[in-house]
Amino acid sequence: MDERSKIDQMIESLSKSKFRGSFHLNNKMKAYVKEKGINKVEKHAYDFINQRLKSSIIKNDGKQTPMKQVHPVFIAQHACGFCCRSCLERIHKIPKGKELTEKEVDYIVSFIMKWIKIELER
Repeated sequence: MDERSKIDQMIESLSKSKFRGSFHLNNKMKAYVKEKGINKVEKHAYDFINQRLKSSIIKNDGKQTPMKQVHPVFIAQHACGFCCRSCLERIHKIPKGKELTEKEVDYIVSFIMKWIKIELER
């Protein structure tokens, strides 16, 4: 199974979770994505993941990703299990205590962007 198919299956599975499935983009966030463009939002995703999740040691792990309706990428991180290193390890089997590789960052951003694109069509 290729990475895209795995991502699709994981998104479907996570959407059935009471917690993960409760996150959605509101109309304001959808308008933001359309106004800024998908490429700009993807750049934001890379910036946020590199700043808040990539490091091997995160002082405020579990609290670094806002849950309020502030940015589409933050909402996607919660919906997809990329909000903290604990969730990243539990859901995606990417261990805590090591810096994320570029390949792992690319996987996370691809997953987030797929979720956002699905939400835009919802």
